[in-house]
Amino acid sequence: MIELLIVDDHTIFRSGLRRMLSDEADMHVADEASDGASALAKIRSGKFDVILMDINMAGRSGLDTLESLRAERPELPVIMLSMYPEEQYAVLALRARANAYLSKDVEPQELLAAIRHVVGGGRYVSPRSAANLLMQMDRAREGAPHEKLTAREMQVMMKIVRGMSLTDVGVQMCLSVKTVSTYRMRILEKLSLSSNAELVQYAMRNGLLD
Repeated sequence: MIELLIVDDHTIFRSGLRRMLSDEADMHVADEASDGASALAKIRSGKFDVILMDINMAGRSGLDTLESLRAERPELPVIMLSMYPEEQYAVLALRARANAYLSKDVEPQELLAAIRHVVGGGRYVSPRSAANLLMQMDRAREGAPHEKLTAREMQVMMKIVRGMSLTDVGVQMCLSVKTVSTYRMRILEKLSLSSNAELVQYAMRNGLLD
């Protein structure tokens, strides 16, 4: 029996995922967590075969949580889920040693296949994003500017280019406006840009916006 922990800050999504997985004879949702801190506590005290974790939770992000998890449980399979297209965060997730990254609109059968695959020791990339992922990795090897961004800087950038104000970004990520502004300045510096408008244009040119 595959014992799962679902980590997501949306109750409805967790409930829907639990119902779907409960139909599988070889899977059991052992527990749920709504944030990174509680997820780490449950992982330390419980026994799970795989973690399904949202990449973009409020407060401590899934990527930040994954970093801490890997320091303690490097062998535990983790599948990162996101509302964003896979090509935007797949490279970051895989670099952070996630075993798979899937968009939340993935077909149920593909998620089930990914779960079974990573529990068996593999890493999973969806067929629909494989070409884009290879392109992103090629850009990384060539030194694409946005590949210099940290996971947190990438998250801030994607929120800004989608039109969120610095205040709203701070509220969603549990950061002060000053901290978000600092992240913004670092992002612009690393990308050799000077404004949010140029940041949006950069994201469009590099296929970071769907």
